[in-house]
Amino acid sequence: MRRFLAATRYIALIPSICIFFAGTALMVYGAIEAFQIIMHAFTEEVSSKGAKTLLLSAIELVDLFLLATVLYVIAIGLYELFIDDSLPLPHWLVIHDLDDLKEKLIGVVIVVLGVLFLGQVIAWDGTRDLLNHGGAAALVIAALSYFLSLKKKAKEAEN
Repeated sequence: MRRFLAATRYIALIPSICIFFAGTALMVYGAIEAFQIIMHAFTEEVSSKGAKTLLLSAIELVDLFLLATVLYVIAIGLYELFIDDSLPLPHWLVIHDLDDLKEKLIGVVIVVLGVLFLGQVIAWDGTRDLLNHGGAAALVIAALSYFLSLKKKAKEAEN
C-alpha cells in the first residue's frame, strides 16, 4: 500500500502536462497576434487614434504573454513539487514547496492585475468609472502583497 500511495504522486503529471501545453498554445497564439499587430502598425495610416490602438494592443499582448508565463510556472512548479525537484532551472524558478509556488504565482498575478488596469486606463473613453476598477485591483494587490510579506517574515523567523 505504501508503494502504491508513493506512486500516486505521478498523477500530477496530468495537470502539469496539460497546463504546459495550454501555456505553450497561448505563447504561440501571442506570437501570431504580435505578428498581426506589427503588420497592422505598418499598413495603417499614422494617427493619434492609431497610436492609442497600437499601444492598447501591445499591452493586451503583454497580458497574454504574462498569462502564458503563469501557466508555464504552474506546470513547472507542479512537476518540481510532485515528480522531480532536481530540474536544472534558474534560481528564481526553483520551487521546493507549495508556498514557493504560491509566492511565484502571487507575484505574477500582481503584475497581471497592474497590466490589466493599465489597459483599462489606456482604453478609457471617459464613460466608465475607473475608480471602482482601480480600487478593486488595488485592494487585491494590497491583500496579496500583505500575504507575501507575512510569508517572508515567517521564512525569516524560521531561519
